[in-house]
Amino acid sequence: MTASYTIKKWPNADQPRERLRLLGPRALASRELLALLIETGRPAQEGRPAKTALDLAGDLLRWTAAGGGGESLRRILTAPPSAICEVYGIGPAKAAKILAAMELGRRATEEVRGERDRIASPRDVYEKMRLVMRDLPQEEFHVLLLNTQNQVLRDVVVTRGTLDASLVHPREVFRPALAESAASLILVHNHPSGEPAPSAEDRAVTVQLAEAGELLGIPVLDHVVVGEGRYVSFVESGILERASPLV
Repeated sequence: MTASYTIKKWPNADQPRERLRLLGPRALASRELLALLIETGRPAQEGRPAKTALDLAGDLLRWTAAGGGGESLRRILTAPPSAICEVYGIGPAKAAKILAAMELGRRATEEVRGERDRIASPRDVYEKMRLVMRDLPQEEFHVLLLNTQNQVLRDVVVTRGTLDASLVHPREVFRPALAESAASLILVHNHPSGEPAPSAEDRAVTVQLAEAGELLGIPVLDHVVVGEGRYVSFVESGILERASPLV
């Protein structure tokens, strides 16, 4: 791609914003993330060629390497706005946005992470999710992403409404699992009727997702249906063979 093209004219799959939406921020290079903050490029002027936001992001990273030592996001973090504005095409507004984002990242790294919930049994899943799901007027399908210690990395809502294989597609379940580098996952959904007995559709969806998990190397450890004051575990009920132990 030449600099005369705007990013909006690129194929969707190549645009940083679309790549972030599909793959998550971890899939993007530093240059692409900076381009999302810069947002707009600059037109051709004063004998200089037009540049996209991605071009300007590359210029900014090269600026950080000017003093030796290679490209450094930390140099951006510690630079005054006026120094960042030395990169032609990055003005005070863009510099302020970049520095604000860098500072948020720095503060995030300083936060003390609370102890993550550890799932050792289907009962743990029920206790974690029952208050979230018991009063919902419709079905919600959640996925608990786990690390190698069976600690919950994230609770992802996949769909709302009657459970259907066409809605709970493997790509919607495993996309966040891949983005978070999850080691395994647990499926959870509620029955607003209060009766947690799995339906035929519940079973079909579970089989489909368990097979996808085997192919991707991210096993489905269980599927827990939350009802009123009780639950059904597919593993405890013998419907699903446990891929690996919870404990």
